[in-house]
Amino acid sequence: MVGKKAVHFGAGNIGRGFVAEFLHKSGYEVVFADVMDSIIDQLQTNKSYKVIQVGAEGTSESTITNYRAINSKTHEADVINEITTADIVTCSVGPNILKFIAPVIAKGIDARSNDATPLAVIACENAIGATDTLANHIKDPKHTAEERLADHHERARYANSAIDRIVPAQEPGAGLDVKLEKFYEWVVDRTPFQDHEPPAIDGIKWVDDLIPYIERKLFTVNTGHAAAAYHGYNQNKKTVYDALQDPEILSEVRRALAETSTLIVGKHGIEEEEQKAYVDKIISRIGNPHLEDAVERVGRAPLRKLSRKERFIGPAAELAEEGKEFSALLDAAEMAFRFQNVEGDEESVELAKIMSENSDKPEAVVEKVCGLESSHPLFSHVVEVVKKVQADA
Repeated sequence: MVGKKAVHFGAGNIGRGFVAEFLHKSGYEVVFADVMDSIIDQLQTNKSYKVIQVGAEGTSESTITNYRAINSKTHEADVINEITTADIVTCSVGPNILKFIAPVIAKGIDARSNDATPLAVIACENAIGATDTLANHIKDPKHTAEERLADHHERARYANSAIDRIVPAQEPGAGLDVKLEKFYEWVVDRTPFQDHEPPAIDGIKWVDDLIPYIERKLFTVNTGHAAAAYHGYNQNKKTVYDALQDPEILSEVRRALAETSTLIVGKHGIEEEEQKAYVDKIISRIGNPHLEDAVERVGRAPLRKLSRKERFIGPAAELAEEGKEFSALLDAAEMAFRFQNVEGDEESVELAKIMSENSDKPEAVVEKVCGLESSHPLFSHVVEVVKKVQADA
């Protein structure tokens, strides 16, 4: 009997600490694919590593074994070969990297037999519809011949997912071990597997409508985490925990989450009390003293976080369309616009460049960074924020 196999792209902390742990506990051999020589070398040398879960109620550990690792930069053919016989492909590479892993996945899918159970492809990224994005790259004619698309569904099925777990920066010298919070949520769309059972993975919650879960998570956890980080950065706080000890910053985060809660409750029919309890839970999670996280790390990639469907502009735009309050989200977005030229973060450098090159054209900044059209009811408000940040520069 051949065992179950999963190929996972991205051997970073989320890949090793969250996704691989669930796959391992569900009886899969995990084949990591990554381009980072150092991580691949460590995984090839060490036959196990620890996942350490910390929470208010104490610490627990699990040991991960039964994995292999391939450098997808130097051994692409080996990765393709693994995909042809895998049950699942997952990834945690960051939304901007999906286009780079798509060609190798496309080749692996193309080489699969139509008689085998279709490969389950699940992207585990902090973005709405990340698996759809990956699927579109895979099905691009550059990577999959058009005549192969008609029966492509017999070789692969794509399921969007929402993942929720805080994985902070790891302590120096931790090696492969990963420390993360005990709380987790991994929700996956069941509908692509209507004609056969979805893959058996302990810990996944399978649902028929994923959007409420994705938006609730993105517009509560991610909005709250980033708001605390950006407000904290601008008040010279070191960590998110430090930021949330400041009553003014805590108040700003609560205001922003009150606005997103208005949207979530109205749009998805979630009970107001349930959402209120969820917000309280999130604030205690992001302020977990055992998971101290530098504000610069949580705030990194401001261009992505200020984009059209992301944690500030996404909900603010919908609230503006409904004529509802969005001022706290705008304040958080302002702090994100001020996150410029931060050491080690290329997007913050690029943001500074865009702001200075368009110092007399704030409208151009809003169009480019936020993807808002000038006719949108939120547009003029964001323009005012950009003007203010540019004037202070």
